[in-house]
Parts: sequence; structure tokens; C-alpha cells
Amino acid sequence: MKKPFPHSTISVCHDIWPGDIGYITYMHAVLYAPEQGWDYTFDIYVALPLAEFAQSQSPQERIWILKDGDRIAGSMAIVRHSQKEAQLRWLLLEPEIRGRGIGRWLVEEALDFSRISGYESIFLWTVEALYIAANLYRSVGFVQRERLTHEIWGSTVTEVKYELPL
Repeated sequence: MKKPFPHSTISVCHDIWPGDIGYITYMHAVLYAPEQGWDYTFDIYVALPLAEFAQSQSPQERIWILKDGDRIAGSMAIVRHSQKEAQLRWLLLEPEIRGRGIGRWLVEEALDFSRISGYESIFLWTVEALYIAANLYRSVGFVQRERLTHEIWGSTVTEVKYELPL
């Protein structure tokens, strides 16, 4: 049985409206950059593939945009990496709505959508410092497959790749 969305005042949409791409990029920048010590190049890392996604969505791809009234409060997307492999991207929630099961609901939605879309596996990249996100991914079955420490976004960052067969 499918779980209902765990928040009564927030809506979920899959359509991209004017300003959504810019605002999702902005959210990533203003939430992650200060806490992680990243520079403006992180904006580019988010903006370019997000814009490409918006221009060329296929039926095997979907974005979830959370709205609190007219304001975006979070996002997540499934992006086609190959015919058999999906990538989970841009999962982010405003701090005031975290800890309410919304992130878990989104990830479970992404897994369901990926299965229905015919993918055989799903992966994501995150940074090691995002412990709560990593715990969520592991709790639904993702397994760490790769770890890479390098200079990126004006900082030394350890990125972690998680995978899950579907």
C-alpha cells in the first residue's frame, strides 16, 4: 500500500514552471554552500545538468517539486543515466520541513517510479558530510560503491556513490 504524502500544507508537482530551475539552484547554493564551505562553482554543478534535464525530459524521468504555497520547499528528480540505470538527483528539503518523513517519502517515490519506468538499478552521488541523507539512502537499501576525495567547489570534498539494484 502506497504511503500518503506526510505533510498537509505542502503540495507536490511534477511540472516545471518559470523560475523553478533557478530557485532549485538557488536553494542548493544557499543551503549547502555556507554549511559546507563551497563557492559559486557549486551553483554551476547544480544549474547546468538541471537545465539540461528541464529541456529534454523523457517519460523515464521525473521531477518532484515541493511547494509550500507559492514557495518551493524542496526537490528531487530521477534522471535517465542509461536505458537500464536511473540517477537520483537534487534531493533537498528546506530545513524547516526536515525530520517529518518527507525525504523518505520522496526517495520511496523515486524507487517506485524507477521500477515502473523499467530501470534495473539506481544510483546517486552525495557528499560524505551529509550523514542524515546517507542514513536515509542506506535504510532503503542503497549500498556505498565508491568514494572520491578531491578539490571541488572551492573545498576538499569527499563524494560518495550509492547504488541499489531494482
